[in-house]
Amino acid sequence: MIEKLCQHMEGLGAAPVPRCDCFVDEAVDAIVKIESFLVLPRWLFVRIETRQGAVGWGEATLEGHGEAVVGAIDAARDRLLGHDPMRIEDAWQKLHRLGFYRGGPVLLSAISGIDQALWDIKARKLGVPLYELLGGRVRDRILVYAWIGGDTPQDVVAQAEARKAQGFGAVKMNATGDIGWLDCWSKVDELVERLGSVRATGINVGVDFHGRVHKPMARQMLQAIEPLRPLFAEEVLLGEHLTAIEQLASHTVVPLAMGERLYSRWDYRPFFESGAIDIIQPDLAHAGGISECRRIAAMAETYDVAFAPHCPIGPLALASCLHLAAVTPNFVMQEMSLGIHYNGPSTDLVSLMKNPEIFDVKDGCVDIPQTPGLGVELDEDVVREMARHPHSWRNPAWRGPQGELREW
Repeated sequence: MIEKLCQHMEGLGAAPVPRCDCFVDEAVDAIVKIESFLVLPRWLFVRIETRQGAVGWGEATLEGHGEAVVGAIDAARDRLLGHDPMRIEDAWQKLHRLGFYRGGPVLLSAISGIDQALWDIKARKLGVPLYELLGGRVRDRILVYAWIGGDTPQDVVAQAEARKAQGFGAVKMNATGDIGWLDCWSKVDELVERLGSVRATGINVGVDFHGRVHKPMARQMLQAIEPLRPLFAEEVLLGEHLTAIEQLASHTVVPLAMGERLYSRWDYRPFFESGAIDIIQPDLAHAGGISECRRIAAMAETYDVAFAPHCPIGPLALASCLHLAAVTPNFVMQEMSLGIHYNGPSTDLVSLMKNPEIFDVKDGCVDIPQTPGLGVELDEDVVREMARHPHSWRNPAWRGPQGELREW
């Protein structure tokens, strides 16, 4: 019927109607609608609806580039209208391989949101939590950690104590604010003082270098924090500097973590082969969704590398992470954005949810969602109303004392 309608419209002089290459029989369900919603604080949600009325949600948040991902989702719509929603891997391959230009944050973020939404549909139609479709759980609860300190870390002790009171047993803090390629020793001393103060509260802490530090400062900063035994040092250098990361790995005992700016198994492969990384942190909203991140996690296991998904964003991405963590043997801990400085009090992690209790933290863990699909019930009316005024979030632009740009 869909194909006949397209032919009829074209016969009346309409422009060729973009459509999937595999229109299915009416007895089989098919994708009929793909929508995207830019909502506060900086998130991008994807909603997919099928002919039989099934609905699934995913998250394609790419901080600072939401409009570009919306365009990529619009293009993906042409490929997927009429597609069988149960054929998730076929949809993933079609979106990744048929666009000629592959990979990168924009295209794979679009695929990520669509992939999550299709998994949500499939699990809801089958009446099971998503993790059951991935082989079943290998753990009972998910260890989580939260942010402290913001972009310019101050008052971290009070924030660490507050996180302990919320039930967290681990936190992550930025190593530094803006910093030059070669900066003064006081920046190193300040990091040691802050980290030591947080460790003294009894909470575990990872240190995020955020790609802000360049090689001339990185080695001395890692050496200085070694006695404080952080859980990990994240993104000590940007991912394009593989050789330099290998050199750092040979000079430190601090576990090195990275991955939020890698987007596919092909991006991760040289880091696995180098042996430089101890913990990988793919973002399920950036790195091809549940399907691709499951493959990345399995690759990591073969190199004895731990899996700790990056997720400072919204509830659909977090729920996707929890389901993948539930079935992944080499998973270690999950970042969550509850109370993160980017969100603000009125647009926090659970603000758009009808069932915020699924992310309750107790004894440093959250439960694995047990309702069908991803387990997140969004307030769709609020999402649609908020998306009428889409955000245009941009990260800050930092400059040094001589006016030079610095990494954010």
